[in-house]
Amino acid sequence: PPILKSFKGGAHVIELDVSCPSFLGHLEFVVLESEPYLPFCFLDNDWFCSKVVVTTPEGDTVNFPCYHWISGNERLVFREATGQYVGIYIYHFDSASDLPAEVLLLTVKQSHFALPRVPLKYTPSCAFYMYNWKEDTFFGYQLLNGLNPMMIHRCSKLPENFPVTEDMVKASLFGKNLEAEIQVCQNGVMYVIHRSVIALYSTICCTLSHFLAAPLCLLYMTPEDKLIPIAIQLKQDPGEDNPIFLPTDSEYDWLLAKIFVRNADFAEHELNFHLLRTHLLAEVFAMSTLRNLPMVHPIYKLLISHFRYTLQINTLARQALISKNGVITKNASVGGPGMMEFLKKAVASLTYSSLCMPEDIIARGLESIPNFFYREDGLKLWDIVHRFVQKVIGHYYTCDSDVQEDYELQNWIKEIFFHGGLLYLLHAGIPQSFSLMTELVKFLTMVIFTVSVQHAAVNNGQFDFGGWMPNFPIALQQPPPTTKGQCTESTMLKTFPDINTTVNGMAAVYLLSTQSTDYFPCYFKFHQLFERTPLELIHKNQDVMKKYNFEIQGRNVSLPLSYTYLNPNNVENSVAL
Repeated sequence: PPILKSFKGGAHVIELDVSCPSFLGHLEFVVLESEPYLPFCFLDNDWFCSKVVVTTPEGDTVNFPCYHWISGNERLVFREATGQYVGIYIYHFDSASDLPAEVLLLTVKQSHFALPRVPLKYTPSCAFYMYNWKEDTFFGYQLLNGLNPMMIHRCSKLPENFPVTEDMVKASLFGKNLEAEIQVCQNGVMYVIHRSVIALYSTICCTLSHFLAAPLCLLYMTPEDKLIPIAIQLKQDPGEDNPIFLPTDSEYDWLLAKIFVRNADFAEHELNFHLLRTHLLAEVFAMSTLRNLPMVHPIYKLLISHFRYTLQINTLARQALISKNGVITKNASVGGPGMMEFLKKAVASLTYSSLCMPEDIIARGLESIPNFFYREDGLKLWDIVHRFVQKVIGHYYTCDSDVQEDYELQNWIKEIFFHGGLLYLLHAGIPQSFSLMTELVKFLTMVIFTVSVQHAAVNNGQFDFGGWMPNFPIALQQPPPTTKGQCTESTMLKTFPDINTTVNGMAAVYLLSTQSTDYFPCYFKFHQLFERTPLELIHKNQDVMKKYNFEIQGRNVSLPLSYTYLNPNNVENSVAL
């Protein structure tokens, strides 16, 4: 049988052919052993076995997926790919060294996850943002196609704690009436940012001499289909010391108000929509898969490539970013002791529908807002993933009772709910069991979409948008202004973080958005689905993804600013960075 092996460093890959003169009969398992060669036993002799493929005298092939490191005098047994489950592997880990070898990063990958100590190179996009960060149209663009397209909602009624009046915004409405524009909200012209975790967390937070506001922002879609901010309130409770800032205010009053919104967006983005809703959820899904599903289970084979490196990258991120001395803890406005409280509030706000993009877009009233490329590309990729999952599940499960009687599958979803931190979210709609094939297909689509497409949307552009600090400040050193007419350029510069905080923040977003050397796009699948029909579905899915990649490239040619983060070629298969 051919055996694909590679050294841990990823430097050498070889394929071995072993012939057997005897007929072996029906094959149920293979045994692999490694034995150190004595003269060189002190050297690293670990091997990664990808798979064993046996070709029978009749010309049939039998596949044995391995995907394990083999070390020392180790003896491993692997079942045939269409076999049945006989046991559970249970993993517990406190640090990266405790992780099983098959989920560890390659050496080259692990060395990549370190804060850069060389000059950072600006991307062409970052250079564009550097020159346009003050513009209202660019502020609005970022809420649709920037790092965090998750905050904006259609406004059918102004929040009670946001007392914007007609006279305040009349100059920004192109001759239209505020109340009338809100009443015709089905046309999608008024939008608002107000449902934030920060609002639940604190009206205003001060940690480590850094300040974090909980702003409300009203936006308007102009006749030229450009989204612009028209009113900003920096604290949740209205009052004389909490003015509503307007584009007609002085240059630095208005600019500083937008800066506080961008800083609040940094906190919401990094901790809620990036860390919690992609990295930590991916870890929950991965752990339950490793603990409850055998390697020959169809759901294991479908999902396992989407958890590549996730456990270790999360372990490293905890140490480097959110530990006691982590970059976010030490430098961000939301860092320090308040960070865990923020995450608790973020978990409490989590719902199943918000993780399912078609439902989330409808819930936020964003079905018709123009120039929303995150929505366009994301919904298309959701549909592609959903159709692929539906066909794969239809191959393995013939009816709803198959799903109901698959106790391994039921244990998988049960652990996700009860031991994945979701137990207290009974209101969230997250399933505790599966009764229907459609329920299973939807959940698996959400899992794959979350760890690949959604992660790409909120991760890949971090240095593009955050490489120029004023556009995405990690922290602010002065409290939000309480009066108008007092802000100057000097006020703004004093509000920005100091140089050390700035450099640490820029280095972090550069690291997190730099594509690694062993990157795999979302349509790449490890061949753990060996049956003919699933393999055909994989190849068809790859063709569909590649075709859509070309469609996005064609669309981007005519755009003043390309949206590339959800090109299938740019969407990594897993949360691997």
